[in-house]
Amino acid sequence: MEELNNNIQKIKSLEVQGATNVAKFGLKSFNQYVKTLDMTSRDDFLTKIEEANYFLRNIRPTEPCLRNGLQCIMTKAKKILTDQVDTLKYAIDKNIEMYLNFLSNANEKIAKYGARRIVDNSTILTHCHSSAVTEILKKSHNEGKKIKVIVSETRPLFQGRITAKELSDIGIETTMIVDSAMRWIVRHKPIDLILIGADSITVEGTVLNKIGSKLLALVAEENNIPFYVAATMLKYNPESAFGDLEIIEMRNEKEIWENPPSNLKTLKILNPAFETISRDLISALITEIGVFPPVLISEKFEYYYPFLIYE
Repeated sequence: MEELNNNIQKIKSLEVQGATNVAKFGLKSFNQYVKTLDMTSRDDFLTKIEEANYFLRNIRPTEPCLRNGLQCIMTKAKKILTDQVDTLKYAIDKNIEMYLNFLSNANEKIAKYGARRIVDNSTILTHCHSSAVTEILKKSHNEGKKIKVIVSETRPLFQGRITAKELSDIGIETTMIVDSAMRWIVRHKPIDLILIGADSITVEGTVLNKIGSKLLALVAEENNIPFYVAATMLKYNPESAFGDLEIIEMRNEKEIWENPPSNLKTLKILNPAFETISRDLISALITEIGVFPPVLISEKFEYYYPFLIYE
């Protein structure tokens, strides 16, 4: 359990970042823990992995991609009618491998569909860091399209620098701006498309993404610029269909000001990590099954991933 707890802390401390990366890391950590369990009782085994499942599900509130994977694995494990713990371990290992393949294949398909929305000589504006977004941009570049990308730095942890480095490393002309310059850049530079990722998508088609994303969506609406969200449907939150609301995670205030003056007794610092973008501000979702309006997310999810529907 010690190694699992250490890995949980890596996610909590943001040593592991990005919803897809968190899901992959969390599931691999879960699998490693399962393999270390030395017991012969089915009930004891299921109790132990349920405990690990609980801790992983509750690491951070806005991680449906990880929760969906755990839901899939736990549901399938409980339905296996065997008392052989080794058989259960084998099944869990294979189901985790299946889910991780879903994630890998999803980004490839998202890149294919997303690249079709980008024409030659386009300038794209993005925010934060999304593996789905960078895969779309890389594929467009590899197809020979001349594109320029503008990246906001994404305070307070500067995830935009990750995006900027990845794109610059492969030769894409990239410009970085401060977050507060997002409206200015759209009004002074020809932006053809705005493209962001997502951490969660609700039953209404509302998207949760890094703080600052709503500002970018409003800027897009104000200037009639297409605003796309690229994300696997595995980031859909089925629990939102039962009335559960997404929680906006409040991060540590020291991310904003590590050592504020101690004499400022009335100073408060708020550090919301995410915000919502309503479906009416989103041109379309770019997913592994195609491009469609956000309002269709629940219907599409139930059709393509019925085994992930919560009972």
